[in-house]
Amino acid sequence: MGNENIASDGGLDPKAQTVLDEIEEHNVDFLRIQFTDILGTVKNVSIPASQAEKAFTEGIYFDGSSIEGFVRIQESDMRLRPDPNTFALLPWKTRDDGTASARLIADVTDASGADFKGDPRHVLKRALKRAGDMGYTLNAGPEPEFFLFEEEDGRATTITHDAGGYFDLAPKDLASDVRRDIIYGLEKMGFEVEASHHEVAEGQHEIDFKYDDGLTTADNIATFRAVVRAIAAEHDLHSTFMPKPIAGINGSGMHTHLSLFTEDGENVFHDEDDEFNLSETAKQFLAGVLEHAPAITAVCNPTVNSYKRLVPGYEAPVYVAWSDVNRTALIRKPAARTPAASRVELRSPDPSCNPYLALAVMLHAGLDGIERGLDAPDPVRENIYEFDESTREEYNIDVLPPNLGAAIDALEADDVILDALGKHVAEKFIEAKRAEFDEYRVAVSEWELEKYLETF
Repeated sequence: MGNENIASDGGLDPKAQTVLDEIEEHNVDFLRIQFTDILGTVKNVSIPASQAEKAFTEGIYFDGSSIEGFVRIQESDMRLRPDPNTFALLPWKTRDDGTASARLIADVTDASGADFKGDPRHVLKRALKRAGDMGYTLNAGPEPEFFLFEEEDGRATTITHDAGGYFDLAPKDLASDVRRDIIYGLEKMGFEVEASHHEVAEGQHEIDFKYDDGLTTADNIATFRAVVRAIAAEHDLHSTFMPKPIAGINGSGMHTHLSLFTEDGENVFHDEDDEFNLSETAKQFLAGVLEHAPAITAVCNPTVNSYKRLVPGYEAPVYVAWSDVNRTALIRKPAARTPAASRVELRSPDPSCNPYLALAVMLHAGLDGIERGLDAPDPVRENIYEFDESTREEYNIDVLPPNLGAAIDALEADDVILDALGKHVAEKFIEAKRAEFDEYRVAVSEWELEKYLETF
């Protein structure tokens, strides 16, 4: 693929030129060029703003062998190609002298400028192209949750910042000012924040921003995590998107709302005459996600700790079913006030996932359901948490993988989800996660020491 930042006449693309104008207008002196590795860790390189035009036309060279899951040492020369659509000022980086810093998200290419198959953003773009070839665009709306903890001597603790609960107000919700500053920062970076509130657990919070197209949403999730961390640090707090930082209380999820639209803006998930206002296409999409749920879990719940959240009793979905009336199922059909709002909500993902890979596998799974014309099972309207094993078997309800090792097994057995990731990413992701799970299996925990050291 050629460089989209260069126009057909050889000059700079108008979008890139607009960024150069904004850099001058806002007195930007440094640019952070951001990308993610396969595991979802945000990486960035800082360049003087004077190098912005060169970055657009030539890219920024870097050593790919130093990035998790990218390339071997003998293939290390890679380039970053900034996407001008992602330009945003960093609100916490405006200095007293009036200068500012800004951010651009980049696509990763090889030395020749060709798309790098190991770039998570490329993986999502490939999924979106598949949807586009079928006549669809993806809209996605995430609900990322996070904890705020106190710091001691500059290091994170698990001492919660407040003792609030779901939708509590001050004085219990001491973090309302922190959330306000986070929201201001997000809005300055172009987010449309729809709601924020204290979550169920002490120290747990949620900020919801408006849905968008798939690529913008993935970019926004990566940006959201960076903004929350940076502004929490300004309040001498540590924010974490770890799924289950404290045993015995609710963990943090990232429920993700999904819908498909046609090029003319019609929501193909809506059917006014259906009992659930879901079209046949929506039900096929839903069926595809349910069928591939075990493999999806490896990508959307990618850490050992993710499976401490995915247990019954803490509002996390572990049962492969769907419902229109309760939150015990893996997929929920939320109420929709308008046809455009008809959607399905996948409730299993957590905010430790790589957003590009997570949206890619969700989308591929749903499109597979559409292509194969899969039938969705009947919705389950009872509280599945109260079902015993025989009742779940009667309803034909499977359970998500109980740990990261089992999830990786499911991923390796699912050709559709492996293809969604692509050969390079799938191999590197599985290799890294196998190593993580093996390390966990042989580690001796504090729980084991307390339980057994003096007993045996």
